[in-house]
Amino acid sequence: MGITSLSIPENTSSYVIPAILLALTTYLSWTLYNAFLGPLSTIPGPWLARFTRLWELREVLRGHFERTNIDLHKQHGPIVRISPSKFSISDPTAVKTLYAAGTKFAKSDFYRPFGDPDQRKSNVFSVMDMHAHGQMRKKVAALYSMSTLVGYEEFVNRCNVTLCGKLGEFAREGRSFEVQNWMQFYAFDVIGEITTSQSFGLMEQGQDTRGILSGIHQSLVYGSRVGIFPELHIWLAGFARLTRQEIPFHAVQNWILTQIRSRSGGPDSSPQSSSSGRPDFLTKLLALRKADKVTDVDLESTIGANIGAGSDTTSISLSSVIYYLCRNGGAERQLYEEIEVFESEGRLSDPVMFEEARQMPYLQACIKEALRLHPAVGRPLLRTVPHGGATIAGRYLPAGATVGINAWVLHRNEAIFGDDVEEFRPERWLQEDKAKLSLMEQNFLAFGAGSRTCIGKNISLLEMSKVIPQLYRKFEFQLAEPGEWKTSEDWFVKQQFKCYVKLRSGR
Repeated sequence: MGITSLSIPENTSSYVIPAILLALTTYLSWTLYNAFLGPLSTIPGPWLARFTRLWELREVLRGHFERTNIDLHKQHGPIVRISPSKFSISDPTAVKTLYAAGTKFAKSDFYRPFGDPDQRKSNVFSVMDMHAHGQMRKKVAALYSMSTLVGYEEFVNRCNVTLCGKLGEFAREGRSFEVQNWMQFYAFDVIGEITTSQSFGLMEQGQDTRGILSGIHQSLVYGSRVGIFPELHIWLAGFARLTRQEIPFHAVQNWILTQIRSRSGGPDSSPQSSSSGRPDFLTKLLALRKADKVTDVDLESTIGANIGAGSDTTSISLSSVIYYLCRNGGAERQLYEEIEVFESEGRLSDPVMFEEARQMPYLQACIKEALRLHPAVGRPLLRTVPHGGATIAGRYLPAGATVGINAWVLHRNEAIFGDDVEEFRPERWLQEDKAKLSLMEQNFLAFGAGSRTCIGKNISLLEMSKVIPQLYRKFEFQLAEPGEWKTSEDWFVKQQFKCYVKLRSGR
């Protein structure tokens, strides 16, 4: 058929306008049906959330979604709506259903904007396909095992010395400092050392001169907001490329590529060692690539995961430990006493070794309690109901619905953690009731759960276990301002508060 034989109506509006009206009417009718008559219509929640995801976006933009989520469950019970087909769960029996190894509940498409729009280029955090995630993780899991990470202690020690030196300067000058900023400088420098044997120099400079932390933060803000409307990600990413806009994470990606190229002599060369000769992450990954066990995409995404998400959880958790100890003098004194006992018995090296820190029960309880009271992530860990649907918190949810549990909510369950859930009480982790301890452990989601547990969990625990006793053996911390800290949530719940430090007598 030739082009000239096509018959195109002169007045196309007579077809287009009715079609648009029909589409809008259908959409509105379907929305109203689901809101008032559909099988999920009786699940409680904010009125506006029945109709649109804009309610969720509004609450996220207010910057305290973790507290909103807690209040919703106090008001509505164990299952609450946060958008037309997204539900937050507080029932602890759902933890195993949603997150245990072997679950059929895949990550929801909320996570898509945290990675490349092309799922074939997804990272271990953003990939939704469970088989693909398992393959990704299997390739590099050994690099994150605790037995492997203990070999990285020297990297951490160097950064601990730098941090103590900087805090010593603040002590001598009588100057306060932003705790979360400096804990992030510290954690990011450690990640640089562990990954490529090169610190980013943030502690030395006292600021984010390269803009890498800023780029990571902007990427997280983008992901946590666009994740509410994940279908927009491919269009927004395409528009950014088309208009040649600077993508926030590009500064990190460029740094990663530079590091890989500087250590790769060519396709036939052996993986180059780090400048110090120590086997860092990149050295080991290059060896795996040479053995054809990982691809270039695996290499870049693993380094990107370390750099992109390797400092926030640690810095937030370290800040929480310092803040809660400042506000709870009894717990602080107990930690000082434990450090002094271990020192007097010759059980604490300088610098503190990880195995020594693991034997300090009150230290470990303080870390655990800070993670319970202030988990780094402030949103539900969202999953998609699989084919066939599922019954959760006593309600049947059809396939395709989105569900998740927020650690901020679960960690305040009084039946599990006691009636003092808003208090910082490390002793709750030291009780002799094994059944109670096991119940708390099963419902501890600070690092996620199951096969999707944060792959960098052991790195974070290594850093915290080593640096906290090192700081508290040398310094005393005091809040610079009365009252509570300020927090802001954009996926991570970051804190803002200042401290003064002074050298402990005889140190």
